[in-house]
Amino acid sequence: MAVTKTHPIKSTLKAAIDYICNPDKTDGKLLVSSFGCAAETADIEFEWTRRHSIDKGTHLGRHLIQAFEPGEVSAEEAHEIGMQLAKEILGGKYEFVLTTHIDKGHHLIFNAVSFTDHKHYHSNKRSYHEIRRASDRLCREHGLSVIVPGRDKGKSYIEHQAAQNGTSYKAKLKAAIDRLIPVSSSLEDLLVRLQREGYEIKRGKYISARAPNQERFTQLKTLGADYTEEAVTSRIAGGPRPSRQPQQRSGKVSLLIDIQNNIKAQQSAGYQRWATIENLKRAAATMNFLAEHGIGSYEELVERCDAVSAASIRTRESLRDTEQRLADLALLGKQIDTYRKLKPVYDRYKASKDKEKFLRGFESEIILFEAAAREIKKAGLSKLPSAEKLKAELDGLSARKTALQAELWKIQRKEKEYDKMQKNINMLRNKNQIREVKKELDW
Repeated sequence: MAVTKTHPIKSTLKAAIDYICNPDKTDGKLLVSSFGCAAETADIEFEWTRRHSIDKGTHLGRHLIQAFEPGEVSAEEAHEIGMQLAKEILGGKYEFVLTTHIDKGHHLIFNAVSFTDHKHYHSNKRSYHEIRRASDRLCREHGLSVIVPGRDKGKSYIEHQAAQNGTSYKAKLKAAIDRLIPVSSSLEDLLVRLQREGYEIKRGKYISARAPNQERFTQLKTLGADYTEEAVTSRIAGGPRPSRQPQQRSGKVSLLIDIQNNIKAQQSAGYQRWATIENLKRAAATMNFLAEHGIGSYEELVERCDAVSAASIRTRESLRDTEQRLADLALLGKQIDTYRKLKPVYDRYKASKDKEKFLRGFESEIILFEAAAREIKKAGLSKLPSAEKLKAELDGLSARKTALQAELWKIQRKEKEYDKMQKNINMLRNKNQIREVKKELDW
């Protein structure tokens, strides 16, 4: 479970970076990485980028913290996740310093201004949710737990902590309802059983319950989709939890329900009847989809699945290579721009008779120029490309990235559809669960 939060840096940037780079917290600075700058001179490089921005904003940078469940991930893996997250959400446009603290999680400080277009980073609800979604996806890819969206909707921090400690009134009420549903014959019967356990029930437009020593009543509907009066009544009759029902979309093929291995189906005849009817609908939709796409055999279906999977891999690789080239070129462009702007200052420094005195007045500029010169030399450039040539190449790469992202999105949709169809057909072939449909298939 990764928890992310961001806040602006309003005080001294150097102090903030020094704090997150503390050797005692970062395993002797082994867990310190940076992009577009050096951790030791990041404050100087951030400021140089800000100096060329029209929209500087009021913040020097932004500080993102990502924390993990204690003991769930190693510091090294957490650092790797942090680098992946930083590269994804910042898109190679902002200088950043990333550190992982061995006792907690990791810290990301990034410039509030982009070095590619010198625009200010706007932090809002949309940007936060984008960060959160990226963080959750990366955690899933690394086999880590995440906070399920909607499951804790509307829960305050105090309630969240109380739930973690097992003291939340809402959490206890939900647990009581879950425990009593299998032995209740109706909603009325369940409410009577809650009263026997000490809950006070209030009836009105919505049913509410209050535990002993609880100050206010809790409406059942505020516990979530699984605890509304309609949902509880349906669950008592053997229906599924609304939150766990697959969302049906027009034209989409849904996965079949494995009734034989479904504990709920074994315990509830009502649920088994619902699942059987639902499976008939989903199987029919699967067959219609296969017929519409001209797939006449299982072998042909496997070939389609393999072809789509291969196309997905190729497109992902092309997109990754394009993004890497785009980031490398943008960073090189930053170094070239810095080199050109500070070359006159450096020439004056080299020609100065009192270099120490000159250095005291232009230390930041000299540090930045020498860093840029090193990166340009490392890139093996014998002649600096023009700004127009760099911009044209960057624009071309950006256009290619956009096209590849659109193509990958289409392929991924198709990949999910074919994956569902193959799983459905495998279940029909191997489990023999829906005989009516299987007879028509003759597969």
